[in-house]
Amino acid sequence: MKSFLRIVLSVYGYAVFYLGLFWFGLLSLLWTLFAVVLQPLLPREVGRPLGRFVIMAGFRFFLGCLKLSGRFRFDLKELDALRHEKSLIIAPNHPSLWDAVLIVSRLPDVACIMKATVINNIFLGAGARLARYIRNESLRRMIMLAVQDLQRGSHLLLFPEGTRTVRQPIGPLKGSIGVIANRAKAQVQTVFIETDSRFLTKGWPVYKKPVLPMYYRVRLGRRFEAPADSAAFMTELEQYFVSELGDHAEPARAREPQTVG
Repeated sequence: MKSFLRIVLSVYGYAVFYLGLFWFGLLSLLWTLFAVVLQPLLPREVGRPLGRFVIMAGFRFFLGCLKLSGRFRFDLKELDALRHEKSLIIAPNHPSLWDAVLIVSRLPDVACIMKATVINNIFLGAGARLARYIRNESLRRMIMLAVQDLQRGSHLLLFPEGTRTVRQPIGPLKGSIGVIANRAKAQVQTVFIETDSRFLTKGWPVYKKPVLPMYYRVRLGRRFEAPADSAAFMTELEQYFVSELGDHAEPARAREPQTVG
């Protein structure tokens, strides 16, 4: 009987995972079709909030569908405390490729800094351009646009590592977050993403099914005031991340034992 249930759960897990990939691609493509038309028609002041709100709603709907399957568990409620705050840099650790999906799904006005290849992507590009997400091609222009967005009152999602974590507990941090916080006079809210899965970590193919169920928790960390000295701030920020992530290395796994699925 146990073997039969194990097989059923395994088959169900494969169905949930690959249907989830298809569902994400379909939702992204449908919004792209609308965004392609809307981007040249809407002024920035209308397109920006609309694009960001729709992306938030779409991500939240997608994660809600995964949660209903019982194979994915998300605890993101601490992010709701940030919804109505203004001009705030959100600085999470970056264990997996879909960390931005988790963060953006709870916040309606987030400026994301993205690779140009992602903004040019057929599934995400038009929506990202409508939302006025920021390309990382030119460092000077990226910093300028990020500062402008913060001064406008938006959140800025900026992963301090600049890429997914390549060493534990956290990879080397990029100095741009300190420069942006200094120039925009913006506070930096640290955020910690905890999971019991290696899904979409560096080198993990999107199509490779992980062990299910999978658990994610996002918790708020310390908030730093706008730094007067960017270099000193980066040293303090890195030490804080190392300290926090070292103390909470296995929290999700301890609470949510994995089963085959």
